[in-house]
Amino acid sequence: MTFGCPAAPESHTNSTPNAKAVQPELFRFVSTLGSGYHARHPMLKESAMNLEKVVFAFVIVLAATLNFGFFLGDIDDPAHHHVTELFLAIVISLIASVLKFGDRTQLGAIHLATSLVADLHLLGAAAVWGHAVYVSPAGLDAAAMSSVVSLSGGALFANVVSVVILMIETFLLRR
Repeated sequence: MTFGCPAAPESHTNSTPNAKAVQPELFRFVSTLGSGYHARHPMLKESAMNLEKVVFAFVIVLAATLNFGFFLGDIDDPAHHHVTELFLAIVISLIASVLKFGDRTQLGAIHLATSLVADLHLLGAAAVWGHAVYVSPAGLDAAAMSSVVSLSGGALFANVVSVVILMIETFLLRR
C-alpha cells in the first residue's frame, strides 16, 4: 500500500483534477474509519466499535477516577487534596453530564440523574473551598476540608452508581 497520490484518470481531460482520484490513500482510509468501514469489512465485523460509546464510557470512568483521586487521603488534611484535582473532577463531571443529555431511555435518565447529583456535590465542594479560602477568617481548616471531602464523597458515590449502570447497560446490550 503506497501513500502517494494516484494519477488522475486518463479519461479526465479537464485541467482541474478529480479530487477523489488525487486524494492520498491514507486520507481515504482514515475517512472510512468513521463511516462504518469496520462494520462492512468481513474480517472486522466482530471487532467493530462505536466511537461515541467509547468516548461516553471513557468520560464516565474518567469522572469517577478523578473524583476518587481527590477523595483519597486524610479527610481533614488539605495537603492530601489538591484544588486542581477538584477543578478537573468538576470539569470532567460537567462534560459527562452534557454527554448524557442525548439518551432518552430509562437507563439514560438514571445516568443523567447520577451525573447531576455528582455535579451538585462537586460544585458544592468547590463553593465550600472558595468560602473557606476567600471569605472565612479561619481559612481552609480541618472542618472546612472535611466538608469539601465529604461532598466529594457524595459525588464519588454518584459516579460509582453511574459506572455500575454503564456496566449493566453493556451487559444488556451483549445479550
